Amino acid sequence: MNSGFWTVVGFTAKNKLRGKAFLITTIIIAVIMSIGINLPYLISKFSGEGKPTAVGYTDSAAGHTSSQLFTSTRLANSLNEIYAKQEKPELKLVPIADAGSAEANEQALKHAVSTGSIDGYLEFAPDKAGGFPSVTYKSESLMETKVSRSLTTSLQVVKMDAILNGGGLSDELKALLVAPIKLDTVQISAVEGAGSIGQGKTKEQQGMDMATVYVIIFMLFMAIIISGQMIASEITAEKSSRVMEILITSVAPLKAMFGKILGMFLVVLTQLAVYILVIVINMTLPQNADKLSEIGISLNAIDPVLLVYAILFFLTGFFLFATLFAAVGSIVSRTEDLGQAVLPITMLSLAGFYICMFGGLNNPGSMLIKVSSFIPFFAPYAMVVRLGLSDPPLWQVWLSILVLAVTILICGWLSARIYRAGVLMYGKKPSMKELVKAMRAYKA
Repeated sequence: MNSGFWTVVGFTAKNKLRGKAFLITTIIIAVIMSIGINLPYLISKFSGEGKPTAVGYTDSAAGHTSSQLFTSTRLANSLNEIYAKQEKPELKLVPIADAGSAEANEQALKHAVSTGSIDGYLEFAPDKAGGFPSVTYKSESLMETKVSRSLTTSLQVVKMDAILNGGGLSDELKALLVAPIKLDTVQISAVEGAGSIGQGKTKEQQGMDMATVYVIIFMLFMAIIISGQMIASEITAEKSSRVMEILITSVAPLKAMFGKILGMFLVVLTQLAVYILVIVINMTLPQNADKLSEIGISLNAIDPVLLVYAILFFLTGFFLFATLFAAVGSIVSRTEDLGQAVLPITMLSLAGFYICMFGGLNNPGSMLIKVSSFIPFFAPYAMVVRLGLSDPPLWQVWLSILVLAVTILICGWLSARIYRAGVLMYGKKPSMKELVKAMRAYKA
């Protein structure tokens, strides 16, 4: 390629990278991403979530005989023992003195809530048959799912422990009975020598692959939407200002179109690199790194083979859609009409994104995902899902890449002819007949 191609690439990239809108947008999105990643930590620091929730109860032990198994005080003491064993206790039980009657106790508990001594309180209604009492948690908040879920789990443990102690079981048998079942999952390659890329992955590796797939799919979707709009609007703006007439006479249309696509790709790549750097920096902060390590996610555990294939499908998907956006932008004369013109291409990308996000991530081996991995406009999304969450044969992976490459060549050739004919058509949007006639008149 001559210097004209690189001149177009450099002009397109520099023009966008130096623009105030690009810089401001990139900085704002980076700041929003940083805040979003650290939002749970910030909320916990400023809202006091790190402190255990104070739950009150009526300390009415004096009103019960020692033979009663499930009194409010005994239950509360048992709950406190459970929460005391936790590294970061979720709740703490606070006794409120018995006021002598149910109505007076209710008022005392409400007064404690109003003064901030407790966040809510428990009421125990004795079971007539002598079984476990019914428990009610009351608070001013409408939805207390975290507290109710914690209390339900802990009360279940208390009930089981009381019943087991009453049954005379030894400590060894009780420990064996309540010990959780450990079940590991490992991804395997079912057929030896079938050419699959999977070699058997642990649960932690599968979790990291899931995270990688999420990131790649989102990045591809963002790159297509952002770059597509920029490519189409750039071409339409140049066309409306008649700059295109000078550009076309200096550089061949094929070189001009792909020069703009490559230049815009460098812009989007720079923007995505900034976002990835922001994500990595925030994820490695102590408060986030500890959370990720608890669920087995580490940047060191990224599968390099998956990453290479994901980048390959990212590039092919980007250039496929970029050629289509360039072609559409070349036949639009006014920027006001651009949104409607690029809508079909945007919907194609959105369809591939939705198929994978709402169908593929939960069932990567479904027929829908398998078929979509060979449809060029969906393959960059679908095959990444299959590579990360299942074990596709290697020949299917490369067949999908081949289909994408052939489609890019066809769309590139066709888009170049549309580009060459469309950029010199001003005024109304050209009809299909006029466009075909102009394409035949010029060589791409």
